[in-house]
Amino acid sequence: MKFLVTGAAGFIGSYVCRRLLSRGDEVVGLDNINNYYDINLKYGRLGTLGIAKSAVDWYKFVQSNTYEQFRFVRMNLEDKQAMQMLFANEHFDMVVNLAAQAGVRYSIENPYAYVESNIDGFLNILEGCRHYGIKHLIYASSSSVYGLNGKVPFSEKDSIAHPVSLYAATKKSNELMAHTYSHLYGIPSTGLRFFTVYGPWGRPDMSPFLFADAILHGRSIKVFNNGDMLRDFTYIDDIVEGVLRVIDHIPAPDIDWSAQAPDPSSSTAPYKIYNIGNSRPVKLMDFIQAIEEAIGHPAEKIYLPMQPGDVYQTNADTSALQNELGFKPDKPIKEGVQETINWYRSFYQL
Repeated sequence: MKFLVTGAAGFIGSYVCRRLLSRGDEVVGLDNINNYYDINLKYGRLGTLGIAKSAVDWYKFVQSNTYEQFRFVRMNLEDKQAMQMLFANEHFDMVVNLAAQAGVRYSIENPYAYVESNIDGFLNILEGCRHYGIKHLIYASSSSVYGLNGKVPFSEKDSIAHPVSLYAATKKSNELMAHTYSHLYGIPSTGLRFFTVYGPWGRPDMSPFLFADAILHGRSIKVFNNGDMLRDFTYIDDIVEGVLRVIDHIPAPDIDWSAQAPDPSSSTAPYKIYNIGNSRPVKLMDFIQAIEEAIGHPAEKIYLPMQPGDVYQTNADTSALQNELGFKPDKPIKEGVQETINWYRSFYQL
């Protein structure tokens, strides 16, 4: 099978590329390598895929030095003409769209970046799938779509009517847009609501790395809502295993709605939504303690109020993933944190 994986220099995207390549698939990776966070980390991830930083340039396809079946191109999703040419020339079988402008708090400061990448860019993905016979579109949503939903654990059947950040609103929009294209054009699509992903090669704007970097450099850490928050921290290997299971499980229309209200996670169109999370929320202070133990040094903490766009708790109901795809994330938090800190120290030579 031939895949387009967008966000290939990103945290989840780079792992998904390696897994697809390891099983023999052909992959074209796409990323714009923007400077939302340290681009050296993004180039480091590409390095694990055999792509040298010196070889990367805009709109230039680079052949991997490690994987015969992998090529990379630097491109913006919102570049309509370039995306049309990419789909027309490459004849992909499937698309895994993991590219997006990430970050809840950053969306408050830079809203236009989210509309351009997450809405305009996603529309170009959908149009490519529509016109070039894509067999399955898999795309990243987020647990943030649950917003002010007070019911836990979060189920795919729950309402997502009240997002609390523009980032979450764009992810909800992606789900609505995908359903429309699945309904109108019969494109099988699956959205994945990821829950607080962490692990080696993770994003430096997320709490595990912010905490680790501060502790290792003798700085204080910011603890929001005075530490009274719960997060469904999910290890990267569990996330990627879920993505691979979904890739091979193309959704079919669910037409048996006669006896009950429609299920928001499925449709009479070939459309599906899954949570991928550890389904065991961890207190923020316990997560900080796991980092302190892995580093061997306590953190100096500054307690702050809840930030705009944040939610008190995330907690995934993963019964659909388990029942339909036979998989349940299960990485223990202390093991995952220790592996993350070991990588962090190695990569940054600390």
